[in-house]
Amino acid sequence: MGKVVGIDLGTTNSVVSVMEGGKPIVVANAEGMRTTPSVVAFSKEGDRFVGQMARRQAVLNPQNTFFAVKRYIGRQYGELTLESKRVPYTIRKDDRGTVKIKCPRLEKEFAPEEIS
Repeated sequence: MGKVVGIDLGTTNSVVSVMEGGKPIVVANAEGMRTTPSVVAFSKEGDRFVGQMARRQAVLNPQNTFFAVKRYIGRQYGELTLESKRVPYTIRKDDRGTVKIKCPRLEKEFAPEEIS
């Protein structure tokens, strides 16, 4: 039988666990941490960063650093509150009224589930 894997894609942090010997074990990320910030960023060169590396991009690269994106999954743009639109990156609606997240660095728009 294969391993059982659990993934928690949280708004703030994400966690991966596996069942070993009947007990859940949280898997450490590349930095040795048990939680990973739910943040994605794209650098000037187009490199993609996730977690803590992405969070570090937020100060100098705010329009290309995406966090709290899970809040937009499955929602129409008109359902978003003013507070949820107050982020340093651009959120817009497409022709169907769904949420799109603009990444100027890549000159591309993403659906929330593509970034989260």
